[in-house]
Amino acid sequence: MNCSPVFPAEPPKPLPKPKFPKGRKKPSSPPPPPPKNSLWGAHDPAIYRDPVSHRYYIYCTGANCFRSDDLIRWERLGRVVESPPKESLEWVGDKGIWAPDIVKVGSEYRLYCSNSSWGVRQSCIFLAVADNPEGPFVPRGCVLKTSEPDSPCNAIDANIVSDEETGEQYMVYGSFWGGCHILKLDPETGLAAEEGIGTCLARRPRWADCAIEGPYVRYNPDTGYYYLFVSYGSLKSDYNIRVGRSRKVTGPYFDINGRDMRDLEDYDNTVGYMVMCGYKFEDGVGYMGPGHNSVLRDEDGRWYLICHIREHNFKGPEISIMHCHQMLWSEDGWPLVVPEQYSGEYSQPLPEHTLIGSYERLKLAPSVPQGITHSVPLKLRPHGKLELCSVPGRWSIVNDSTIRLTYANTTETLKVIPVWDYQLWRPTLAFTGKDEHGICVWGKKVPDIKN
Repeated sequence: MNCSPVFPAEPPKPLPKPKFPKGRKKPSSPPPPPPKNSLWGAHDPAIYRDPVSHRYYIYCTGANCFRSDDLIRWERLGRVVESPPKESLEWVGDKGIWAPDIVKVGSEYRLYCSNSSWGVRQSCIFLAVADNPEGPFVPRGCVLKTSEPDSPCNAIDANIVSDEETGEQYMVYGSFWGGCHILKLDPETGLAAEEGIGTCLARRPRWADCAIEGPYVRYNPDTGYYYLFVSYGSLKSDYNIRVGRSRKVTGPYFDINGRDMRDLEDYDNTVGYMVMCGYKFEDGVGYMGPGHNSVLRDEDGRWYLICHIREHNFKGPEISIMHCHQMLWSEDGWPLVVPEQYSGEYSQPLPEHTLIGSYERLKLAPSVPQGITHSVPLKLRPHGKLELCSVPGRWSIVNDSTIRLTYANTTETLKVIPVWDYQLWRPTLAFTGKDEHGICVWGKKVPDIKN
């Protein structure tokens, strides 16, 4: 075992400050520099690793594309779809292209795009194709159209997933209204293989204004489950990411406490296993509204969650940035998001003496509304003692990268990993895990305060 952890190297320099759209007044004072290792304006990011070039790609609202060799440094390639097809333009009455998602079928790259406008259900998901992941993508046709009087849901936010047993392909989509659905696709054309809107996978109660969208499904071969990620709330304020899982791609999907993701009796906002919400550590920038995520299982078996997010109390236009976080897995098969942005870190054995010290800790508990979760101090003392604010407890080592905290009537199992601290700009340790009730817990080690 190494005597000390191997930390990731210092990440790249900050990206340039964002350019403000024409016609929009610039703030009187310059905005703060963007967070390091982030992408300004990368809204609704869909991650893809090309099996031919082995490069990473991000496809975003506006049909914008970014390319990377390492998930850290990104190059903006520009717009890859010129316009929606005529049928879609006539149906929607707007040129807006939202939330693309890509899949490769044979030698053809298929990009599923939403054509919509803000606050209406008159929408269309269309398919555009190319012979490479960088386009240009040429529209082929409409997959699904929805309208205000006739459709309970909205044709936006497509994600393509395959049944692992049959190879059948499906489109998961939706929808601030009526919930998220799954629709079977024709393997030859890539268009819809069935009439109607498909099967509902997840929805919100009416008290929540039906606020759910951005579904994304991925299969984990290590657990045998399909995992459905959805965004609850509003992208402008309280977006948060929830998860359910199912043995079948078509559902039903259940959360960590066995509740159906379609349950309308969610009076306290607790349906769905919440893996990420607005948060702020003691020092540095806080973040709000993480959502519309995508998920990548890389060629080496490691997992990543990519989402757009906003700086808390950012002074200026509402600009989304993109974050990439490594994702670990609990022993009982649930995803755990590493709290710091990915910078090349990897799981490794950690000696006990490196774990002792001061931490900032966050508990991502569901609430109404889902506000910003702030950190509290945690100290791991020698001989298995801990202090969580004024609460005493015990901590122990489960294995060489997992610890367990017990205090009051609570037990938390946490995976520890060396990371780069983007708030303090230094290497440190971070942990991610959950308690026995399925509430996620984050933390990072900080310089000790002597007392």
